[in-house]
Amino acid sequence: MSTSAQLLLPAGTKLSRLLHTSPLLLDTTLDQLRTLIAVYETRSALRAARVLGREQSSVQKQVDTLNRNFKSLCGEPLVVKQGRGKDVLITPTGEALVELARTTLSEWLDSIHECRRKLGTTVTVGTTRFMLDSLAKAWHHVADDFRRRDVELKVVHIRTKDIWQSLESKEVDIVCGSVVTHAGRTSGVEDFDVIEWRRGGLALLTNLPESRLGASVGTGELPKLPLVVPGEGLIAEFLRGWFGSDYRNELDIAAEIDEIQYGMSLLRSGLVEGCMIVTSGLGVVAANNELREGSGLRVVELTNDRKPQLERLVGVFARKEERAKFPADHPLNLLWAAFQREVSD
Repeated sequence: MSTSAQLLLPAGTKLSRLLHTSPLLLDTTLDQLRTLIAVYETRSALRAARVLGREQSSVQKQVDTLNRNFKSLCGEPLVVKQGRGKDVLITPTGEALVELARTTLSEWLDSIHECRRKLGTTVTVGTTRFMLDSLAKAWHHVADDFRRRDVELKVVHIRTKDIWQSLESKEVDIVCGSVVTHAGRTSGVEDFDVIEWRRGGLALLTNLPESRLGASVGTGELPKLPLVVPGEGLIAEFLRGWFGSDYRNELDIAAEIDEIQYGMSLLRSGLVEGCMIVTSGLGVVAANNELREGSGLRVVELTNDRKPQLERLVGVFARKEERAKFPADHPLNLLWAAFQREVSD
């Protein structure tokens, strides 16, 4: 922490030295640090109070206490009021302490999470939206045991593009989601433990008439079609695999979207004529008229006739050999076994 203080403090201040000699840093609670960060980010004690769910007077009291202490220590408060209705001013000393506070809180929370994970009191699962039901089924097998042992299951929403990063950074212990791989192989996932749930391809949802687009089309014909595509995620990974990183210049992109639901609504509105690539499972749901947003759209089979042969692997993923570090009754291994049980059933 001393190195961080020396790097972050503005030239000429004495705070770096004082942090080593004064008990103030030890006496400043994590709650005070969190309050200071909230004031810094909102530029108002009132707005910070709303963010923290507290009374303004409580937040202001903490800020005033910090101001008095730091003005005594280094001759400068952390926060300066600028008049009624105006944002507060954060002094250079305040800016430095906010950076230290963020680092302290982040490292503290990371350490607590790591300890809880190793002790088996917390298991964090990252899941995409469409895998929540799969997690719920596996959870059913371990729920009573987890409650009896007071084990916390934390569920984190992640996007497909963040699956590997969230595992490698240890933000999550297990991920439920879909990844792109070569047909019949597990290329790209060798560094992770995998429970393969199922494999599948893609389909098209379209508002184009049958005279222009029949019941089936090959991936090699996609450049000839006006497409509605997401900027990131599973579908974007397929397109990169087939057409390279510059796929946007290879395809006729009629619209780029952030959410599938918006893409379906866009096609249904008729504002854009074209087709949207979706998972085959979503295509089946749309064909059965189970999606309100997809009402009136036609489902077209997308055949994989372009190399490389790619497919969607739906599964559960964990860091390689992580589970071997813990006994069989560790919550991480129990939940993993529950997923395996669901697959075998």
